[in-house]
Amino acid sequence: MIIWLNGAFGAGKTQTACELHRRLPSSYVYDPENAGFFLRDNLPPGLAPADFQDHPLWRSFNRELLDDIASRFDGHVIVPMTLTVRAYYDELVAPLAEKHDLRHIILQAGETTLRKRLASRLERPNSWAHQQIPRCLRAFASEMPGQKIDTDGLTLSQVVHRVGALCGLPLLPDQRGPLRRLADRTVTQLRHIR
Repeated sequence: MIIWLNGAFGAGKTQTACELHRRLPSSYVYDPENAGFFLRDNLPPGLAPADFQDHPLWRSFNRELLDDIASRFDGHVIVPMTLTVRAYYDELVAPLAEKHDLRHIILQAGETTLRKRLASRLERPNSWAHQQIPRCLRAFASEMPGQKIDTDGLTLSQVVHRVGALCGLPLLPDQRGPLRRLADRTVTQLRHIR
């Protein structure tokens, strides 16, 4: 199964993906951003678009690689990635859903919650992620198909349980203590500062 976790920046995609991975045996977290960073770093100046998702190679590469992984990996592939352009969804996610058991789950949160979460990541109010909030909220309100989870007021554990339930997947119990959970979440956050 491919579990695509979509949502605005600050909705909790990466934390949810990593927690789900900890609780779901035989799972793998695939990050499509890495292909975007590769394109950004390896194209001559002026050829890379401002948003790497706008480059057709980013979409085709991720589609092909995810297809290959899902075809050969005997487990669940978790994909935390914001995708707001319906045409890109149709080009990247829809073909995968035709070939594989794919669940597209949108983690939603209100603007105030998103801004607080981004601030906790030390994102400045004029950062790129903050600027994308209105576009994301519009897209997830009407343009993007998928099952939605409202994360306002939910703990990370509650979000993970809801994702597991939507996918029909039994999750291992979380045996970690509060300090270990905090440490794991902090490490996840630090690893994904770009």
